[in-house]
Amino acid sequence: MKNLKAVDPQIYELIREEEKRQEEVLEMIPSENYTSKAVMEALGSVLTNKYSEGYPRKRYYQGNRIIDSIETLAQERAKKLFGVPHANVQPYSGSPANAAVYFALLEPFKDKIMGLSLAFGGHLTHGSPVSFSGKYFNIVPYELNEKGLLDYDKIKDLATSEKPKIIVCGATAYPRIIDFKKFGEIADGIGAYLLADISHIAGLIVGETHPSPVSYSDVIITTTHKTLRGPRGAMIMVTDKGLKKDPELADKIDKAVFPGLQGGPHDNQTAAIAVALREAQDKLFKVYIEQVVRNAKALSKELLKFGFSLVSGGTDNHLLLIDLSNKKANPAKGGVNGALVAYALEVAGIVVNKNAVPNDPMPPFYPSGIRLGTPAITTRGMKEKEMVKIASWINQVIEEIKGDELPKEKESRSYFWKEFRRRIKENKRLLGINEEIKKFTQKFPVP
Repeated sequence: MKNLKAVDPQIYELIREEEKRQEEVLEMIPSENYTSKAVMEALGSVLTNKYSEGYPRKRYYQGNRIIDSIETLAQERAKKLFGVPHANVQPYSGSPANAAVYFALLEPFKDKIMGLSLAFGGHLTHGSPVSFSGKYFNIVPYELNEKGLLDYDKIKDLATSEKPKIIVCGATAYPRIIDFKKFGEIADGIGAYLLADISHIAGLIVGETHPSPVSYSDVIITTTHKTLRGPRGAMIMVTDKGLKKDPELADKIDKAVFPGLQGGPHDNQTAAIAVALREAQDKLFKVYIEQVVRNAKALSKELLKFGFSLVSGGTDNHLLLIDLSNKKANPAKGGVNGALVAYALEVAGIVVNKNAVPNDPMPPFYPSGIRLGTPAITTRGMKEKEMVKIASWINQVIEEIKGDELPKEKESRSYFWKEFRRRIKENKRLLGINEEIKKFTQKFPVP
């Protein structure tokens, strides 16, 4: 058979371009990471040719003897790594994993889900009205307090008043430790299931830099491509506590995944998850995770020196959420926003994402903040001294553009955004930083 370059040179060249882009930039979106060569090898293997509806030893297709061994190995590694009695490794990604839990345990259009509001750092699938979670179930959102922290007393009062059937604890933009014990007590107090969504912090839990939810939750879901450094995929785990509450809990969830929501699993993805879980068992993974957290704290410290406003004042984990509204060229006017800064940073070679901050007065497309993290750059071998340099570059970029302010008139914003992007792509200072970063990244090869 011909190789990719011969069959489809356009796709081949685009992949090569993306490979080059990933090598030359500082990839700082906290939900992104670099997988190992071993994970990529499993993901691109002949396992993509197989179809295997069902579960090990309960398939609807023949020829699954080896697939059964692979999936069982992935399950056993997940169970051992997280200390749980049951693991389902088939969910295609985090959103279907959360959907499976909801459809396994809740009655649509009747039961309530209580989760962190998207506007305060929660996930779409934790109850956003634009997501299936908000369309099929009644939603009770909780928020952060004025310091940008979880207020467990208020969460308890809300849960007691609303009595949701599932409480979701977990976030996509929360830079502090989550107290799973308190969430467990709140859920137990009203007889609710506690679902811990640890998609962002799974690697931190394995690396023992963040407490585990296993003793306090009934169900745990996690993606496998963030701090776990695996392929894009997800797992659902049931705890001893969950099985004690409901002995059929694991069966309900398995049936919700298949045949409830999904068809055949992606066997190449399952194998790659198994490889990532094997890598996470290694002592070097703990060393890596500890460095991820040290780097995030070091970056936080340096950014504070430049006068940045960090939501909650800093970080305990792998990510930072920056409120840019204090960055103004003219104190009498508004400051830059996350959309402008994220674009300018990318031109300079630093990739982050725009993000809302608590009580954000700005619209979603032009939020007040940016979200950034250290998992990917730590995978490349960067440490605290590199965070000093990165913080300086971030500050230089924002100083360069902070005179650019979004018009208050909605009808003027599209034109402004188009002109802003045109000018920024030609900004000599940002392009100069980009060249500095290209040279800098050569010292830290991508795996």
